[in-house]
Amino acid sequence: MDLRYGTNPQNTRARIEPPPGTDLPLRLLNGHPSYVNLLDALNAWQLVSEAAALFGRPAAASFKHVSPAGAALAGPVDPATAEPYALDPAAVGPLASAYLRARDADPKSSYGDFVAVSHEVDLELADLLARVVSDGVVAPGYAPGVLDVLARKKNGRYLVLEADPGHTPPTVETREVHGLRLVQDVDTTPLTADLLTDVRVGTLTPAAADDLLLGLVVLRRTQSNSVCYLRDGAALGIGAGQQSRVDCTRLAGAKTDTWWLRRHPAVRALDFRPEVRRQDRINWQIRYLEGDLTPDERTRFAAALHGGDVPDELGADERARWAAGLDGVAFVSDGYLPFRDNVDHARRHGVTAIAEPGGSLRSAEVEAACAEHGITLVHTGLRLFHH
Repeated sequence: MDLRYGTNPQNTRARIEPPPGTDLPLRLLNGHPSYVNLLDALNAWQLVSEAAALFGRPAAASFKHVSPAGAALAGPVDPATAEPYALDPAAVGPLASAYLRARDADPKSSYGDFVAVSHEVDLELADLLARVVSDGVVAPGYAPGVLDVLARKKNGRYLVLEADPGHTPPTVETREVHGLRLVQDVDTTPLTADLLTDVRVGTLTPAAADDLLLGLVVLRRTQSNSVCYLRDGAALGIGAGQQSRVDCTRLAGAKTDTWWLRRHPAVRALDFRPEVRRQDRINWQIRYLEGDLTPDERTRFAAALHGGDVPDELGADERARWAAGLDGVAFVSDGYLPFRDNVDHARRHGVTAIAEPGGSLRSAEVEAACAEHGITLVHTGLRLFHH
């Protein structure tokens, strides 16, 4: 299949070719994919299909630049998640709930995302996708009428891919870089609860174990270095592709804080003018919380609000008071924690359980930090780098 273009538009010649003797894992139903579209679709489909098989619940992922901005299992949708989409949180179905929860982790980054869901797309989810800015979707099937809804999106250019759940990929993968062909075995290590039996500090609760296990599934498809904060079957903050692991921890922690602060009454009370678009409202909520508005942003923010006045920023004391309400967060790292600073930063964002491979020169210091903060620590013995 010829692609629209490669990684960038100047890569004018691009195509996909299955290895000899194998079938394509995807079927194109609408649109014309690019190279990156397919990287997103293939990684995202593997994530949601693995998560759904493991937990027996629908799963969804919101991908940007070959890493998830968010990922979640079907579950309860709170008012802060449902409100931007004018939905009744109590009436959202399982598949739509999975995607809403995935997109809600980092809705600023999910703008223009590639969507993956583990189950057949129903009309409820199709209606939601028709109203958000998204590049495409991959799923194992589409209910009657859904393709008609999605094919109208983006003037008929919305990318719709159908995944083959029965596809068996090759056991060896290859990549060519600068004239060299790199070959390696595909990592088929099962991600199961057996990876969470080496508890070094504290006691692992069933709820924490589920979140840690979901985090392992997420990081298997996230560009390394990577870490993930999760709670109640959903990612709250994902840090991807950083050279320093503690930078990943801090980046994902800041996203987790933003997720939590978006539930603050002061944020919920922001009164936007009716003509302000959904994504602009979300972006202004986040910029308000980040607290470093430029003069131009302050003027435009004021114009977006009824009354034309920017409310006072949340002070340090109020932020600390609100942050103290976030607890029961799980934290997963795709590589070992080299220093205790990752633990110290993670605790600031409500973390009570950590899973990491273990085995660093300073693992004893990491264990001591977990004991000091009352954090359960699990060594998985499994590194999950993804490049």
